Amino acid sequence: MTTDISVTIKPQDEKNQALIDAEIFKSLDKKGIAFKKEEVTSVFVKKSIDARHGQIKILLRYKVYIGEKPNGDGENLPVWKKADGKHTVIIVGSGPAGLYAAFRLLEEGIKPVIIERGSCTDERKNDVEELESSGKLNAESNFCFGEGGAGTFSDGKLYTRSNKRGDIGKIYRIFVEFGASEKILTDAHPHIGTDKLPGIISGMRKKIIELGGEFYFDTLCTGLLTEAVSTPLNNHDDMLKHCKVTGVALKNLRTNEEFSLTGDAVILATGHSAVDIYKMIAKISPSSLEAKTFAVGVRVEHPRTLIDSIQFHGKPMPQAAEYRLTTQVEGRGVYSFCMCPGGYIVPCATAENQIVINGMSASGRNSQWSDAAIVVERRPEDIPEEYRKKAEDDGCPALAGLYWRTELEEETFRQGKGQFAPAQRLVDFLGHKDSTTLPETSYKPGVVASRLDKWLPAEISSRLEQGFRDFDKNMHGFISEDALLIASETRTSTPVRITRNKETLECEGIANLYPAGEGSGYSGGIGSSAMDGEKVAAKISEKLKS
Repeated sequence: MTTDISVTIKPQDEKNQALIDAEIFKSLDKKGIAFKKEEVTSVFVKKSIDARHGQIKILLRYKVYIGEKPNGDGENLPVWKKADGKHTVIIVGSGPAGLYAAFRLLEEGIKPVIIERGSCTDERKNDVEELESSGKLNAESNFCFGEGGAGTFSDGKLYTRSNKRGDIGKIYRIFVEFGASEKILTDAHPHIGTDKLPGIISGMRKKIIELGGEFYFDTLCTGLLTEAVSTPLNNHDDMLKHCKVTGVALKNLRTNEEFSLTGDAVILATGHSAVDIYKMIAKISPSSLEAKTFAVGVRVEHPRTLIDSIQFHGKPMPQAAEYRLTTQVEGRGVYSFCMCPGGYIVPCATAENQIVINGMSASGRNSQWSDAAIVVERRPEDIPEEYRKKAEDDGCPALAGLYWRTELEEETFRQGKGQFAPAQRLVDFLGHKDSTTLPETSYKPGVVASRLDKWLPAEISSRLEQGFRDFDKNMHGFISEDALLIASETRTSTPVRITRNKETLECEGIANLYPAGEGSGYSGGIGSSAMDGEKVAAKISEKLKS
């Protein structure tokens, strides 16, 4: 038989296996499970830390086998097949949704062709380093665009609460197959690290090519090849005229060569920053886009020792402390996002006249800073009238939030200097005054003093102010002279969703087009995007094999 056992221990006993085994046996005894004459095997499942109430506890969960051997159910990798050439699916975007869609297609022997506007990891690394060191931006190959997607050079956090969307364990096992630490299979908040991810992503690409897939790097999708079709509406006799995708129009960004590819289906896995893709959809089928809630704000950076001291109550711990904060201010959520313990802040603009920031951590999470986005919920009805009118005039009201987000990013650029980002001490933000000095920061391009409290939209600034005061009640010391705010954090998610049929997962207005991942508006983060890519690919496989 098998049973699940949880063990609570002190931090200093984490490596004391004899003590842990004794606690497991005590728990079996309490459950009334006879085990003394049986072989007992304990398989570690997950670890988490409970630092509440001033006492740090380590929580360890095990699956315990009594009188039988671990069978490894659900722990095997999928079987990938060599592409047989009968069907081809074009995938626009090589982030987690695109890569995992490709692997899912290869389970059926379907050929994936991946189009990526950015460069492969080796070349992309040079573009990222140049952006950080000199502020020179490659608009197509940067922290957001390129092989592996936005997560490759900005952290690699895998934690997701969207476990019902698919088999998250399978996602993790595939990462481990290509070089991720096995710790991601058991950690409560799994994390790969930006220093490890590029090599892992490169290994995935090589495997896909080995199985017959293709990659086109530095290649921009400039349009969709479509043909008009008529499809009966559900439960109606009349006909709905719309278009069907047959392929993609492309441009090689190195040679300027224009060409096209055709396929049995097209997956759009373009991420939250591909503004041109939303505009392309708006021209073809504006009703296929809808506005959605998103969030914007700033990134707050503290000395890591300060956050560790608050979270661990002054007690030393081997790892950097995490936090998750949330409150409600004037009917809108204010919350932390993408918290990076022992991390860095990085420039994530995708156009010359904007500043966008994000956070990341290396696998060791051992920098001298800890940072997090602190953002305010933004609903479609919150978008100012001028942006809604512009979107309506352009024929697609769903784009209003995207227009407003772009304006905020451009205003941030105007308030900064090149890629030097505008910044203000948290205490000065709350006190509505200039920061005469700024603390040292992890943000490599650099920062310039700016009155964020004056130029951030008032409905954002006022909610942030109250949010920080609320957070300090739960984490006393969060408001500190050493806390630095850097603007602006705008890419937590997309303001636009590409609508798709709940059953077929096809775009509602464009047949054979399958939106997937973060850019589609149906997921957020590496784990959920990978599962969404798999789910879409499974639907396509089912259709092509029927």
